[in-house]
Amino acid sequence: MKLYIAIPAVLLALLFAASGIAGITRGWVLPTNRRAVHRPRLNGWGQLVAAVALCWQQVSFWVISDIEIRQWGTLFGSALLLTGLILMGVSQRRTGRNRQGSGTP
Repeated sequence: MKLYIAIPAVLLALLFAASGIAGITRGWVLPTNRRAVHRPRLNGWGQLVAAVALCWQQVSFWVISDIEIRQWGTLFGSALLLTGLILMGVSQRRTGRNRQGSGTP
């Protein structure tokens, strides 16, 4: 097992999970995302799902030795990651279309 790859990935997932838990429990969003996020709790769930997906992919790659189970684990982790990204995308505000009151003709 190559720890120089696994440890930063797990630390990143833990930070992502902590941000997701803060979004779920308190409605807190990182300052750089506050303007774009319309539903902070949904964004938090998306971050938490993405963090679980990242950890699951690391486990399926580094720990599981059977190649067939490893492939299914990686596929499941990718599906979880995509689900988390979709949840984060849905939680954001739509901008650009149907703006009213912009003042320009």
